[in-house]
Amino acid sequence: MRPLVLAVTVLLATGAAAAARPPALQQVLVLRGRVAARAAPDARAREVALVAARAPLTSTAMVLPVVDSASGPNGGSWLRVRLPTRPNGGTGWVPASAGLLRTTAWRIVVHRGARRADVFFEAKRRVSFRVVVGKPSTPTPLGSFFVVEKVRLAPGVTEGPWALPISAYSNVLQTYAGGRGEVGLHGTVGLDEPLGSASSHGCIRFAPGAISWIAARVAPGTPVIVTR
Repeated sequence: MRPLVLAVTVLLATGAAAAARPPALQQVLVLRGRVAARAAPDARAREVALVAARAPLTSTAMVLPVVDSASGPNGGSWLRVRLPTRPNGGTGWVPASAGLLRTTAWRIVVHRGARRADVFFEAKRRVSFRVVVGKPSTPTPLGSFFVVEKVRLAPGVTEGPWALPISAYSNVLQTYAGGRGEVGLHGTVGLDEPLGSASSHGCIRFAPGAISWIAARVAPGTPVIVTR
């Protein structure tokens, strides 16, 4: 396990510069149980979200990217983590003891205007895929997000063969298909719109082979950055 102070440097760069030069490693917190995220590194601070211990579809452990660290007023270590909830890009402070610290070397950067997704490993681009992004009326939201879970779909199921819900939510749709308007990375099975188009409800679609390649390598907590 790396020291917290060293790990904080992993995610300090953000925005376009971070997308162009992603850090080699991202520290993540694998939750042990449900935890209240707070507005400051203090157990008395306002609660901003109650984060479930497990992802909703697969019941795998919730994994949250770490963006900062601090000591609490009474001692003890706190971590500022990205949250899998609205509003987009939200963060909150949780005790470091709420989970186990790990790192991931993978990162996905989606260039919305170019309709392309680059996949990095240890800050080196491994591959670039053409994708479908949200149409003008339901655009894919911009910002820093992360993979919440990985769902393998049955052969022939629409949007397969894999769906990777991320921590982004549509800025237009509060609900969609019975869900809360979550954005995901998924395949194009059963969908006719061509790669390189802007025609989804906000999700990012990949060719079946591309999303399978990604799903075989990335894990929950992997950063997903959507840029212009």
